[in-house]
Amino acid sequence: MEREQGLAEMRRTRIIAIVRGVEENDAERLAEALRLGGITVMEITMNTPGAERMIRRLRKTFEGKMFIGAGTVTDTEELAKALEAGASFAVTPNTDEEVIRRAADAGIPIFPGAMTPSEIVKAWKAGATAVKLFPSASLGLGYIQELQGPLSHIPMIAVGGVRPDNIAEYLRVGCFAVGVGSSIVNLRQIKAGNWSWIEEQARKLVQEALPYGESVAGN
Repeated sequence: MEREQGLAEMRRTRIIAIVRGVEENDAERLAEALRLGGITVMEITMNTPGAERMIRRLRKTFEGKMFIGAGTVTDTEELAKALEAGASFAVTPNTDEEVIRRAADAGIPIFPGAMTPSEIVKAWKAGATAVKLFPSASLGLGYIQELQGPLSHIPMIAVGGVRPDNIAEYLRVGCFAVGVGSSIVNLRQIKAGNWSWIEEQARKLVQEALPYGESVAGN
């Protein structure tokens, strides 16, 4: 799935599944469970053992079906590794203007992490596709809503503490999308091989986000 199609999927579902600490052997089953539940955008964090191999394999297996990117890209060296592995987008936990520029120059969407208004604007001016608000759970919905006043022109992605029972609130206050981690990519459920649980959680998230998504031609 290439850039424009992948971004269209983000606009449709408003969800990025964050995969951290998952065993390589479980990556494809996890991706398939997420896809069956309706989540088609997925990031593999670069601090997950075997992340580059996982990105490369998932890109091949789910070509045209899922948008696979790299998360926790902390510097230009990690970005280079992610690009070499074939990541279709990159997500960072921090605002590093050089990483943002290099990703933009490489033609992939870049979602840098930021917390303050100054960091958000700096990331946007450097070339961010959207800005990741992190940690969203600590910042709170009120803070995110207040940012929409002066910064509503900047698409924001909330990451941290997003669950099926509160995803709609994050989208309601103005977030372009959300990143969802342990509430769906649950290591205990994965270890137990409970793929139906993950599929069902994905379906719940998608259903709650549905009123905020955009229709995509062909879907």
